[in-house]
Amino acid sequence: MGVDEIVRYGKKILTEPTGEVPELNEEIRSLIEHMYEVMDQANGVGLAANQIGVPLRLFVYDIGEGPRAMINPKIVKKSGSQVGTEGCLSIPGLHGDVERANTATVEGLDENGNKVKISGEGLLARVFQHEIDHLNGVLFIDRADVATLHWAIGEQENEEE
Repeated sequence: MGVDEIVRYGKKILTEPTGEVPELNEEIRSLIEHMYEVMDQANGVGLAANQIGVPLRLFVYDIGEGPRAMINPKIVKKSGSQVGTEGCLSIPGLHGDVERANTATVEGLDENGNKVKISGEGLLARVFQHEIDHLNGVLFIDRADVATLHWAIGEQENEEE
C-alpha cells in the first residue's frame, strides 16, 4: 500500500478519461482518506484517483493548507498564463516546463459532498489543471515543452535525507 501502488507511466488507465463519481458514500470517503495518505507519503501536491488505479473523477491536493478533495471537478474559467516546472508521481524523476493558465476556477463537490467553486492562482491553479488533465487521460508530458524535459534522479533521494 502507499507509494508503491501509484500507477506508473505506460499503464492504460493513465491515458483514458475517468468516469463520474455517482455518489459520495463511505467507499468514496475511504478512498479519499487513502489518497491523502498516498499523496503525503509520496510528497506530492496532488493525486488523481486513476493514479492509484481507480478510474473515477476525483483528485486530492495539498499545497500547504491541508488536504482537500475535489469530486467530479470541472474547470469553468481560466485566465492569464504561467510557465512552471512540473513533475508527476506516475513518472518519478521527470520534470519539464508546462504552460498553464495563471488562474483557474473549478466547480465540483468537496470531501463532504458540498458543491464548491474554488478559484486558484499560481501553484493552486497549476495543481487544478494538472490533476484535471489526469482525469481526462492527459499527462504533463503531453503539454510540456519537450526541450525542457529532464530526469532529476538524485533529487528525491536528497529530499528524504
